[in-house]
Amino acid sequence: MKKFTSLLIFISSLGYSQDSDLGNWLIYIGSKKIDSKWNIHNEVQYRNYNAIGDLEQLLLRTGVGYNLSPNNNNLLLGYGLIRSENYNVNNEKSANEEHRIYQQFVTKQSFGRVSWQHRYRLEERFTASGFKVRFRYFLAAKVALNKPTLEKNTFYISAYNEIFINNKETFFDRNRIYGGFGYVVNKNVKLELGYMNQLFNVGSRDQVNVIGVVNF
Repeated sequence: MKKFTSLLIFISSLGYSQDSDLGNWLIYIGSKKIDSKWNIHNEVQYRNYNAIGDLEQLLLRTGVGYNLSPNNNNLLLGYGLIRSENYNVNNEKSANEEHRIYQQFVTKQSFGRVSWQHRYRLEERFTASGFKVRFRYFLAAKVALNKPTLEKNTFYISAYNEIFINNKETFFDRNRIYGGFGYVVNKNVKLELGYMNQLFNVGSRDQVNVIGVVNF
């Protein structure tokens, strides 16, 4: 039985308080391949308002996936626990927990130097303010620069956009757009530097992310 784990670390440029528009994300994503069809997903995201130590959100996510075709199409059913610590108008923090059940479909395609990924995710959210449903669509692309595919010693550019849509209250939840430049060290390690803007109904947040991807 083959096993592998993916480790993603997002470390943004430093912000100095909750009033800053810059923060950081530390993200771990792991996957255990049970057989050619089934896999187990696990994920930890530690998000801060500044460099580290001023928690904005802690997200724990797990799930069981099934491959409809080798390496290209995956269905997954999962659960997430999210703890958020938000500042109020008095500059004081309040903590809230959210439980999520989610279903997603991920499909991947490659056309020459370009690799595409589509992710469709439906979330059932159990929050302090009641039950909510949210749909997310994620579209990502990587383009190999100095080689025909994303193999060892390849430079590439990366981009993605993800939109979040609610079933009630405010229809538009948020949108994330990202662009970056990366390098494939070998088949197990990728390094990437990029910029992400997260647009909300009121305001936005910018991040400069350093991304490390490790499969083992």
